[in-house]
Amino acid sequence: MHMTENEFAAFGDGELAYIKAVKSEDVKKMFPQLTGVPEGIDLFAVHAADGTPIALTDTLVAAIGNAKEHNLKPVSVH
Repeated sequence: MHMTENEFAAFGDGELAYIKAVKSEDVKKMFPQLTGVPEGIDLFAVHAADGTPIALTDTLVAAIGNAKEHNLKPVSVH
């Protein structure tokens, strides 16, 4: 099945939270409002189905908890 970009962006909207491991150096692109993030650390970004950043945490457990607090089912993105 082929999905359009818009269909893919809406996939799981309001139901899923995507969790992705990220390097602190990549955080500025996702969360431009954050300052003072130390370089060289691993973090976890939580995004809504449409790609909107929701949260940034230092553990996978915290990322999963954040998704559940927003009543979203967490899924991992590689």
